[in-house]
Amino acid sequence: MGFFRRKEQPAGSALEARVGAAQAGDEAGREALLTDYRPFVLRVASRACGRYLRPEVDDEASVALIAFNEAIDRYDAQSGASFVTFAEMVVKRRLIDHFRRARGSRETPLSDFDVEDAEGQVSNPVEVAAALAVHRDRSEAEERRLDIERFQEALGAYGIALDDLVKASPQHRDARERAIAVARAVAGNPEWASYLREHRSLPLKALERAGGLGLSRKTLERQRKYIIAVALVLMERIEHLAAYLPQM
Repeated sequence: MGFFRRKEQPAGSALEARVGAAQAGDEAGREALLTDYRPFVLRVASRACGRYLRPEVDDEASVALIAFNEAIDRYDAQSGASFVTFAEMVVKRRLIDHFRRARGSRETPLSDFDVEDAEGQVSNPVEVAAALAVHRDRSEAEERRLDIERFQEALGAYGIALDDLVKASPQHRDARERAIAVARAVAGNPEWASYLREHRSLPLKALERAGGLGLSRKTLERQRKYIIAVALVLMERIEHLAAYLPQM
């Protein structure tokens, strides 16, 4: 029993830090969380089902473990709920939804998971987290739209349209990576970046003196629009588009 108690009531800040790291892409940390909290998840699920669940046999156990992984992704420390409380509610909700789908009934309303604090205030961590997730998604969508508009405007100053980039993009991955490397070099060299802004063209002579970074002048000219476009993404700090560039 002591083992379960330690897992259900860890230091909040330490657990939230682990969850935050998993959300940020720490896959090893995520697997550790799933392993460490597996007994907790099975305990919550068994209580909800009213019987002991066998992980390799019962579908409910799989639903619960998937729900716990979902809770890792959806938890927001700013919601005010502890991760353990939030995860338990998500597991229960997914199990009830699983039961209702099996019977052809509607899914569980979020109000079933309202909780009351010491001051009598009712809140719903699941609903709060979902609302925040929707807000973030909408905000990010608007930011992406604005970034694309800004990118189109920047390209227009160089006589380039988005449609041009489809034709100008190198077909092979290694060719694209070499072109992106040139674009990074241009964006990262103040003299070259200044030349690009002033002349609306690549500093071909300077690139040739630098060995072309592995590309011949002919190739640089052929991939000019693509290289300029990538350089502009970096120079203008168009973050949502820059995120798609390979890290080199």
